[in-house]
Amino acid sequence: MKNNLPDNRFDTVPLLDVAKIIEKLLDDLRPEVIFTHHGGDLNIDNVVVHRAVLTAARPMVYDSVKKIRMFEVPSSIDWAFEQFKPVFRPNVFVDISTTLETKLQALEVYEGEVRAFLHPRSKNALRAIAQRWGSLVGCKASEAFELVRKTE
Repeated sequence: MKNNLPDNRFDTVPLLDVAKIIEKLLDDLRPEVIFTHHGGDLNIDNVVVHRAVLTAARPMVYDSVKKIRMFEVPSSIDWAFEQFKPVFRPNVFVDISTTLETKLQALEVYEGEVRAFLHPRSKNALRAIAQRWGSLVGCKASEAFELVRKTE
């Protein structure tokens, strides 16, 4: 689905317009799980997408959605230095010990997003982040999420 949203200026677009794009995707895909940006992100586009997802995925409208999880975007979360609320507080962890290297290779497709080390979105830093989350929950590498909603 192609849209013409202005890069790094989603705050200039009415939230309802962004939510309608997401509603169309929800209509077409009928997902059970949605992964979205965390609301305390420094990047304004990520924050708008977060709000639009929560707006579009209202539980009474899209009953197919059973879970909504927020993820961190290294640098966008970190460089906010916990000044933007809410602060990312992961409470769901997925063991990615066997798929971490595949994830890092897949990220190479996103030119301009993966950077050279010392940047938080470098392969070395992303590996270290996964290993840190893993060390907190007893595995070699983990992806961390914050659960917004879960319906069983």
